[in-house]
Order: sequence, then structure tokens, then C-alpha cells
Amino acid sequence: MTLQIPAISNQSSALSVSESVFGQDFNETLVHQLVVKYMAAARAGTKAQKNRSAVSGGGAKPFRQKGTGRARAGTTRSPIWRTGGVTFAAQPRSYDQKLNKKMYKVGVRSIFSELLRQERIAICDDILPNTPKTKEFLAKIKDIDAKRILIVIDELNENLILAARNLPYIAVVTSTSVDPVSLVSADMVIATTAALKLIEERLA
Repeated sequence: MTLQIPAISNQSSALSVSESVFGQDFNETLVHQLVVKYMAAARAGTKAQKNRSAVSGGGAKPFRQKGTGRARAGTTRSPIWRTGGVTFAAQPRSYDQKLNKKMYKVGVRSIFSELLRQERIAICDDILPNTPKTKEFLAKIKDIDAKRILIVIDELNENLILAARNLPYIAVVTSTSVDPVSLVSADMVIATTAALKLIEERLA
């Protein structure tokens, strides 16, 4: 069984897509896990502090063990000393979460299927502007009633990137770099026929 993704341009026609990719039930739990994983992997995790073994100095006992009236100390690098190491020092880490390829595919299929059910995805093959002018690009999307628009193309187009980069509510991605967060947060996804065919082939 095939489904139809509507076209919003006179130069485009509705695209028939397979139900195995665009006709799946919405798995909210898996989609949430997918979004959390993607956002967690984007965290830098480069915070670092020095513990007592990483700070310089402290090789010699600062004063004798007994007879000074002071608390005994074996090193000046102890966390209770000024210029000493940090007690629980933060170290570089990765926030990425494990999610196998099969779960990722099922989650992305679920997102695309829900976009189609909610009529938030459409075909437009003449979305690419002839010049890198924002004015020309705005004329192409003037009839799209959406606050946040995601444009998916099969390969990078310099004119489109330059024309859309000043518009905060427009995001441009290729079919190979489309991500779950962009899909979920977009009010409308506009894709070229070539881009959707590549996506369908990858998710099949």
C-alpha cells in the first residue's frame, strides 16, 4: 500500500511513498528517547578541573608531623589548602546515550508518519531560489502558513542557504543530515522529491 505526500507547488506532483516508512504508528516513548539522545550528544562535555594529582607541587611534607601545634599535613595540594586540588574535580565526559540503529530507524519512521498524518509535510521541487536573495526566497514560501519551517533538500544549494540564513524560523538541511529534533520542532516540513526518495530508501 502506498501513501501520498501532497505538493504545494504547481511544478511538483504528489509523491507516492511506502506505508512501511510513512504509515507507522506513533511511538511516543521511542521518539522521546530519540530526541533526548540527540540533544544529549550535542552537549560539549568539555568541563575540566584539576584534582590533587593534577596540580603542581606538593612533593614534600610541608612541615614536621608533631610539635608545631598545627594539624598534621602531608602535602600542600590537599583540597583544604589554598591552591590545592578540587575535591570532586569535573572531568571531560561524553553525554551520548546508546541507541541501536534499528531503534533509530523505527523512531524516525514514526516521526515522518506522524508528520504525514498531521499534514505537516509537503513536496516542493521549486523551492530553490535562482539568486541568493532573501526576497526571492520569501516569495516562494509566502503561502506556507507556519511559524517554523524545515526545508529538506537532496544536496546543499548555496543560493538557498544564503537566502534563508537571515530567517530565524527557517532551517535548511540535507536528506543525510536531517535529525529528529528538527523534524519534531518544525511546524511544516518542505522537501524536494529527490530528498524524500533518499530518506525513504535509507529508512526502508
